Amino acid sequence: MPRDHGNNRQMRERIAHLAARLMAVDGVDDYALAKRKAARQAGARDTRNLPNNDEVEHALRAYQQLYQADEQRDRLRHLRQRAREMMELLARFDPYLWGAVLSGSAGKYSDIDLLLFADSMKDVELFLLDRRIAYRSGERRIHIGDELRGVSNFSISGEDADFDITVCAPRDLRSQIRNTPQGRPLERVRLDWLDATLAERNVPGT
Repeated sequence: MPRDHGNNRQMRERIAHLAARLMAVDGVDDYALAKRKAARQAGARDTRNLPNNDEVEHALRAYQQLYQADEQRDRLRHLRQRAREMMELLARFDPYLWGAVLSGSAGKYSDIDLLLFADSMKDVELFLLDRRIAYRSGERRIHIGDELRGVSNFSISGEDADFDITVCAPRDLRSQIRNTPQGRPLERVRLDWLDATLAERNVPGT
């Protein structure tokens, strides 16, 4: 193996582990930001070979398992329970859970990422207003199928959990959704997955 190639691989691994620690300990919840900060800490001049998000997530889960196992387990259960409650409330919009709370890598300050499918963002907005749920609205850009599209986004801050809610059109329900063109399709689950997962943790002796 060429020496440069081996050095690049070692640097990628070092940056991945530094980024994972930033996310686990300092609460950085943006992969790109964590990688940039980690690259600076590692003294990496060439940032063209940064680890991808999957590599950082793998390192993050390893760090959490090693140093934060009990805390992480309790945090994850709490966030999944809160996700379940919000998804039940938003049931008319066909909610899905995705992101770090689904994958199990949620950090100290991770949002609960939900994906809704509604005819109009106004429908979701009116629903929140009717229930006096405070929110901030905006837009995010995601790849739906082969198309880069701007979609509505709502941020809700609660006492013990924050939500990041993305709203797509019903016709997108069966489409592959990605954060980046080359990224993996977002894994997403319905309420019944959460019910089954939370029920498993309620079995005595587990």
